[in-house]
Amino acid sequence: MSAASSLLGKRVLIPRGRQHAKPVAALVRDLGGVPVEIPLISFKPTLTHDSAAELNEILHTYDWLIFTSNVTVETFLAHVNTKKGSFPKIAVIGEKTKEVLEAKGMKVDFVPSQYVAEGFIEEFLPRIQKGEQILIPKGNLARDAIATALLKKEVKVKEIIVYETTMPEESKAILKDQLLAHQLDIVLFTSPSTVDHFMDVVLENDLVEQSKRCLIACIGPVSKARAETHGLHVHAIPDRYTVKDMLNEIIQYLKEIETT
Repeated sequence: MSAASSLLGKRVLIPRGRQHAKPVAALVRDLGGVPVEIPLISFKPTLTHDSAAELNEILHTYDWLIFTSNVTVETFLAHVNTKKGSFPKIAVIGEKTKEVLEAKGMKVDFVPSQYVAEGFIEEFLPRIQKGEQILIPKGNLARDAIATALLKKEVKVKEIIVYETTMPEESKAILKDQLLAHQLDIVLFTSPSTVDHFMDVVLENDLVEQSKRCLIACIGPVSKARAETHGLHVHAIPDRYTVKDMLNEIIQYLKEIETT
């Protein structure tokens, strides 16, 4: 691996939980970086036994299910009976979400070419008819852009909260110590929530100057916008919204500053 194609031994903050951080950590190592796993988000399922039972009874009445993340897929499918009666068609945002569904034996009927809500809406709206019923499982902090656009199409939309997003308490002290010791070179933001939770620790502990020493990469425009509202300078954002592309974009940035 040449220096121009690697992370140059930089310490890279991976904000995902342990299960989802592992493949990212492996990729960081393969690209010549040092992964630092500090979960900045955790997910707590919110569906009760009764609400899951009710959902199973009415699921067949929907025409479409829309999944916007693999966490939503995993949480939702843990509470529903996919073998009972007819199952709605499935639309997703993102290749990873599609892969998770297909690994569970589910057919995905629609994936947009752009992995953001706005791109999804533009490509999905022509596929639906007035009066269709659409179910959107989501986290408590997820945007409502898709539901809002669909309602204008005069379809019936129901959003259900299937998990809550929180900041793991044990991560706060770890992140504080890493920033104080200047042990983070690159920070990966994979969602607006990771940005918010990172900045909560920064502001609570007066670590703004330490955070400015880090290169910031965001997986997509929504996370980038959130970072910028906090006053962070975003150094890299990929055209294709995947972790691998985000890391490659950071490598390109490192290459550029090395040659200037």
